[in-house]
Amino acid sequence: MHGFVFNPTYSFESFFMKISLIHPLLAGFIACASLAAQAQNLAIVNGKAVPKARVQALAAQLERSGRAVTPEMEQQLREEVILREIFMQEAQSLGMDATEEFKVQMDLARQGLLIRELFGEYQRKSPVTDADVRAEYDKFAATNSGKEYKARHILVDKEEQAKAILASLKKGGKFEDIAKKQSKDPGSGAKGGDLDWANPNSFVKEFSMAMTALKKGETTATPVKSQFGYHIIRLEDIRSAELPKFEDVKPQILQQLQQAKLGEYQQSLREKAKIE
Repeated sequence: MHGFVFNPTYSFESFFMKISLIHPLLAGFIACASLAAQAQNLAIVNGKAVPKARVQALAAQLERSGRAVTPEMEQQLREEVILREIFMQEAQSLGMDATEEFKVQMDLARQGLLIRELFGEYQRKSPVTDADVRAEYDKFAATNSGKEYKARHILVDKEEQAKAILASLKKGGKFEDIAKKQSKDPGSGAKGGDLDWANPNSFVKEFSMAMTALKKGETTATPVKSQFGYHIIRLEDIRSAELPKFEDVKPQILQQLQQAKLGEYQQSLREKAKIE
């Protein structure tokens, strides 16, 4: 009995025809299996099959990040997967996947993926509800309702310096110019001491009390001391607070609550861990 001997010049088509003559049913089975393999693969790159599942995985990753995968993007994803396979094969041929640095990076990537899945699962099982978001908004509204104040200030380190500035203002010195030159508050100082519209609760207690005691156009008669230094405050205007609508700020509140809840979960895991 003669066995089949491999011949480099022996074509697959010739072999397939020989088998077909021997057993048509077997030939049909091989043809179906080949079509099934093709249906599962995106392409064959340098003889290696690239599964379509990689395109699906990339698409799912984009959708998780909030990007919609349109039909127009499918060809781009297909090309991306093929390019990745080409580049990966080249890196492997150079032995890059056998280096210690690569193994370390792979371990870090594995950690990152597992942690991301852990946090994602926690957020799916412990979601922030609409009631939570509404309650946070109501708390914000209660704290920020009432009046808003538009003020300027000049902040310095020493009381003597603040008193000298007050004396200069009484002689006709321009508040905005002095603030730009002498205030150590870099944010407002560059804007002539302008703090824009704000709720009194957004300032430290000493500053808030001194500011709300002023009438429109008045400047504090003496320096106001706080943990930051000495302030000279001028009140420019007062108005009723304009709160943002719930629907407008709902996404931001939801994100903040999700981050806070996830932070608490992370802290609880840290506290429960036995570290030696």
